[in-house]
Amino acid sequence: MNQTDLSMPTKYDPAAVEKDRYQYWVDGKFFEASGDKNKEPYTIVIPPPNVTGKLHLGHAWDTTLQDILSRVKRMQGYDVLWLPGMDHAGIATQAKVEAKLRESGTSRHELGREKFLENSWEWKKEYAQFIRTQWEKLGLGLDYSRERFTLDDGLSEAVKEVFVKLYEKGLIYRGEYIINWDPATRTALSDIEVEYEDVQGAFYHMRYPLKDEEGGIEIATTRPETMLGDTAIAVHPEDERYQHLIGKKAILPIVGREIEIVADDYVDMEFGSGAVKITPAHDPNDFEIGNRHNLERVLIMNEDGSMNENAGKYQGMDRFDCRKEIVKDLQSEGILFEIEEHLHSVGHSERSGAVVEPYLSTQWFVDMKPLAEASVDLQKGEDKVQFVPDRFEKPYLHWMENTRDWCISRQLWWGHRIPAWYHKETGKIYVGKEEPKDVENWIQDEDVLDTWFSSALWPFSTMGWPDEDSEDYKRYFPTNVLVTGYDIIGFWVSRMIFQSIEFTGRRPFEDVLIHGLVRDADGRKMSKSLGNGVDPMDVIDKYGADSLRYFLSTGSSPGQDLRFHWEKVESTWNFANKIWNASRFALMNMGDLKYEDIDLSGEKSVADQWILTRLNQTIQQVTQNIDKYEFGEAGRQLYNFIWDDFCDWYIEMAKLPLYGEDSSRIHTTRSILAYTLDQIMRMLHPFMPFITEEIWQHLPHQGESITQASWPETRDEFHNEQAVQEMNRLVSIIRSVRNIRAEVDTPMSKEIQLMIQAKDEDVMSELEKNRDYLDKFCNPSELIIATDLQAPEKAMSSVITGAELYLPLAGLINIEDEIKRLEKEWKKWDQEVSRVQKKLANEGFVKKAPEHVVEEEREKENDYLDKRAKVEARIEELKA
Repeated sequence: MNQTDLSMPTKYDPAAVEKDRYQYWVDGKFFEASGDKNKEPYTIVIPPPNVTGKLHLGHAWDTTLQDILSRVKRMQGYDVLWLPGMDHAGIATQAKVEAKLRESGTSRHELGREKFLENSWEWKKEYAQFIRTQWEKLGLGLDYSRERFTLDDGLSEAVKEVFVKLYEKGLIYRGEYIINWDPATRTALSDIEVEYEDVQGAFYHMRYPLKDEEGGIEIATTRPETMLGDTAIAVHPEDERYQHLIGKKAILPIVGREIEIVADDYVDMEFGSGAVKITPAHDPNDFEIGNRHNLERVLIMNEDGSMNENAGKYQGMDRFDCRKEIVKDLQSEGILFEIEEHLHSVGHSERSGAVVEPYLSTQWFVDMKPLAEASVDLQKGEDKVQFVPDRFEKPYLHWMENTRDWCISRQLWWGHRIPAWYHKETGKIYVGKEEPKDVENWIQDEDVLDTWFSSALWPFSTMGWPDEDSEDYKRYFPTNVLVTGYDIIGFWVSRMIFQSIEFTGRRPFEDVLIHGLVRDADGRKMSKSLGNGVDPMDVIDKYGADSLRYFLSTGSSPGQDLRFHWEKVESTWNFANKIWNASRFALMNMGDLKYEDIDLSGEKSVADQWILTRLNQTIQQVTQNIDKYEFGEAGRQLYNFIWDDFCDWYIEMAKLPLYGEDSSRIHTTRSILAYTLDQIMRMLHPFMPFITEEIWQHLPHQGESITQASWPETRDEFHNEQAVQEMNRLVSIIRSVRNIRAEVDTPMSKEIQLMIQAKDEDVMSELEKNRDYLDKFCNPSELIIATDLQAPEKAMSSVITGAELYLPLAGLINIEDEIKRLEKEWKKWDQEVSRVQKKLANEGFVKKAPEHVVEEEREKENDYLDKRAKVEARIEELKA
């Protein structure tokens, strides 16, 4: 719109402002990457949410930060690609679909694999649209023309390419190992899909009988049901207590199996009895000991956590029911002689919540050592991934340096099926991107790959890789920044890095911006069990997306957790409402101002010069802080400038010329209002996209949408430090007068005498020049400005930089009360003097701090000394 539009509604209604605006942006293709070779590319890939339901506040926070970055960079002239997409979330989605099938009286096994996958794709279609609707309500500027899904054909090809190449390189292998097993979902889990909780359990102390000897050997366990799979007892080779038993046999109680007593350095002689039961099929450490001693592996459980045929009379029992029964039997036989309560850490499935069972299983693994080493080496060079804050590089490196081989097979149907086939007769394994030629003689592996295997390729598979000639891959990869939470560094960030190094030879992103978790007002993690979760869509329905976004993006520093407070969201709504009302006032007083009529070259008042200088400073501060990912600080600078400087001061002072008779001053003021408000909307737009677009559309402007407008830049001709000093003095005087009036309960409508003692002729001249403002905002019956005033005996007073104020209020104040007030003020300035002098007396500060910082402190010292002396003098005058 080229001309001012005065049709803004009188009331700020976020629902009305946000309605249909997103579709306008999408229809205009304002978020689509242009591919313009004259622009520098800037790329972010969205951490793909799971197609399992609603986005939570963490998603809203994460995507809001990305949206801020993408909108800023687009306005700064970059060719921005913010690529959206979703993750198939193997375990979580399959669990949801299976639950839905159970409700309808069937199961995946009854349906068969093909029909089950049809149901899963229907689920994906429904919930993908649901997620897009939530993205829309949040106002996310995503390029939907490039939207991806981890099971898309192109991404599936990338998964096959990676699997086959790692297999051919010997970095993917199949073997029998102890893995983390989820009995509820009946699938393997990687180490980082296991969450540990402290659980009240027990140590069960038992004595296994010795074969051919009297007595027994004492062991203790927290899982007595696993003894059914014991195949040895281990002691330390240097433990003198057991030297005579090494190589002999014990009798496994209940089962009656003979088990060998072996010597192994793994055993801690100082812990417990110094002897441990060895169950190679149900404990990772026992598995390694079993390999060293060629022990039998006896699996005693089924995949659902029930006991199998090797459990004898306990067959068919749930593992925990078996524990109870076996404890009773061991006690009755005199084997179990003590139960000691014990609080210990127990692994639970991150998806189902079930207690994880260490379980012997044949699975597919990635050999992590060479991949992790390459990732660690990357961090030693110039092209390292920059973690923000940088303290998160340490846990990332720790994970890489201590990682174990990655179990990548999952016993699911929903996901990327492992591209491996087994010959029906020979058992030979074939791994390839295509089916074997004589496919009828081969059986494909039933398992699918861990979801994280495909999402580890996300930054480059979404760009068209493995086709390295893909235009998007060549232009937009590597990406510029990844935004994610610290809880996912091991799950995802690390895997994207090592896969990218391995397959593209480059880091997947330059920066990783780490944020924390959204917690409730008491600092607790939000969870279903606590019932303290908050749906971001409910917040939007109540206060609007702009209020939620501004709260989320400015409420925390990088890497820190964020506490959710409804009151703080409401305060951001108040901020938006303030902006709305200020904008309406400005628009109502712009007349028929057109864009080409905006003229900032006319004679300017001190308020005009001040607001343009403060605008310059705010543009610089906001831009610098966004570049450093300090959104909270950028938001604070914006808030202070908009609320305090623009709304509370400039708009009020602008009323003088606007309601005056000088047409040139009226036009200059209108131009400055239009220009400043336009620049405010541009800076605020990435944080609050809806309200800023709405207001901007009513302002005189060029271009179709604020999303395409250029980012504000500082203008040297508008920088005027003298105007800032003058304005600060005026504000100090006006505030002091208002405060004194409030203290003695004298309303602004009542005229009072105001006397100002100027420090020197320059200050006096400056105040005389701005007398109109003092008359307007102090409402004096008489205004006296001089350098040689005789302070009245009975008056309220205040000391500001460069001047003293006196408000003669005979009959309105008590002299003793005024002395007490001044003594408090003296104490305040005395404390400030002590503080700054202590700082300047610190040699370390004076030597290390930048020169301008030290100089600022010296200026403060002189100012505080001057104020203290003047207050002291006034006290003496009143006491005389």
